[in-house]
Amino acid sequence: MKKIIRNFTENPKNDILSGLTVALALVPEAVAFAFVAGIDPLVGLYGAFMMGIVTAIFGGRPGMISGATGAMAVVMVHMIKQGNEVGLNLDVPVDNLGLQWLFITLLFVGGIQILAGVFKLGKFVRLIPHPVMMGFVNGLAIVIFVSQIGLFPLDSIKDISFMDNTGLWFSALFSNVDLWIMLGLVGLTMLIMFGLPKLTNKVPAALTAIVVVACITIFGPIDVSTVGSFIVDKGGTGLEGSLPSFQDQIFGFFGTLNGHWGLILSTAFLLAAVGLIESLMTLNLVDEITETRGSGNKECIAQGGANVLNGLFGGMGGCAMIGQSLINVNSGGKGRLSGIVAAIALLCFILFGASLIEQIPLAALVGVMFMVVIGTFAWSSFRILNKIPKSDAVVLIAVSAITVWQDLAIAVIAGVIISALVFAWNNATMIRARKSIKTDGTKVYEIWGPLFFGSVQAFNAKFDAKSDPKQVEIDFIESKISDHSGIEAIQNIADKYLELGINLKLTHLSPDCKNLLLKSNPSFNTIIEEAIDDPRYHVVTDLMDTEV
Repeated sequence: MKKIIRNFTENPKNDILSGLTVALALVPEAVAFAFVAGIDPLVGLYGAFMMGIVTAIFGGRPGMISGATGAMAVVMVHMIKQGNEVGLNLDVPVDNLGLQWLFITLLFVGGIQILAGVFKLGKFVRLIPHPVMMGFVNGLAIVIFVSQIGLFPLDSIKDISFMDNTGLWFSALFSNVDLWIMLGLVGLTMLIMFGLPKLTNKVPAALTAIVVVACITIFGPIDVSTVGSFIVDKGGTGLEGSLPSFQDQIFGFFGTLNGHWGLILSTAFLLAAVGLIESLMTLNLVDEITETRGSGNKECIAQGGANVLNGLFGGMGGCAMIGQSLINVNSGGKGRLSGIVAAIALLCFILFGASLIEQIPLAALVGVMFMVVIGTFAWSSFRILNKIPKSDAVVLIAVSAITVWQDLAIAVIAGVIISALVFAWNNATMIRARKSIKTDGTKVYEIWGPLFFGSVQAFNAKFDAKSDPKQVEIDFIESKISDHSGIEAIQNIADKYLELGINLKLTHLSPDCKNLLLKSNPSFNTIIEEAIDDPRYHVVTDLMDTEV
């Protein structure tokens, strides 16, 4: 019971205030990602609410925030565009067929993610190497930073070539009053967030900074970009809206998918993979920050359930959000209450406080995100680059670059593949064979190192069957057979010796290696020798027998 209460909230005040801060930061993010996907901002906002509330209550760890994300929005774009094009050629009673296809796709996304949790695939996030994790957070920090740059008023220099008209470019830059006002407010936000914790930790620095800057712009003579103006500039109408009705009608659009099921299912698998990778990586990162451990499998099921709910009730879907999760944890929100408050506050903003939230200056939210960038980036990576193995340095840089160039899922998968290949190559070169002759003339090959697909060629090169005596022993006391390729290698060596009439014995095999060999070929029983002098397997047993 104590653990349940502690997970729900350790400090209600911190959780509530932190949740409010996160909710404010969620608004422009959800709106921006909805525009990226080509759908109405309200769909993104409702999606963020449904993702947030479900994962906050049922997710794999307290303190983690989920919502509409850019990584998934980018994947949705192609399918939504194609759906809209199909809708133009059909007599379909809907303005946005691509959006209806998205809702159907989210049902499959949720199902796939739930199955991943049921089959306990979430544990595989623990296999992600540390250089991949560092590259991931560095790339993510860069992506967040670049996304915030797009919120600055840069229209005055956008169409001027810096190379061709350098003087004009700088002139336009320095005369851009709106830009300098926004930079000043961003700087003020960051200054408050940096300095306030040194004075007191009783109030979240991020929320205080947002309130102070908002009061300056609302009650002062400063005209700046706000959340409301941002939505209007992007083609929206505002935050005000009502909860969408139950999406019974989506089942009427299954008929429009004839010939397009491949697109729907491939998009669903990609969205599910991107969502799970980002969510589990976020979970891993928050685990490290809080020095606690969440449940990856439970998070998979919660993410899947939230996406199914989005498909049924008209939300955009999404996954865990690293930036908002870090804002939450750094503001003191470490219980489930913080995520619940963030989701409910976001819904209240939409239904009751839209006019007030629309007045919040973008500069305040950009300043908060810049502080997240500073806190997210692994600055220690610069210090250790020349101290870690070159292969790890390559992985770190590659994952960072691919995250910026492509997306998170591709970057993490590429990093894991590179790390796995490097590991396999290094172990492939570790196989050794020490050769000796016993007093009875038996030649002994003492194998050292793992025997697997990567080391088979080097293993085969250690033997000279034609020149060996009539008695040969292969000793595996310092080796382990790891896969079927290793078994096949032993089978081929054994066949060579037996064809030459040489008496072969395999000694000091571990129990699991013996089982693998006998399962593959029962005839191995004739050449596997039970070693009674094996100190690794019998010394402890002998001591115990003596004591008894």
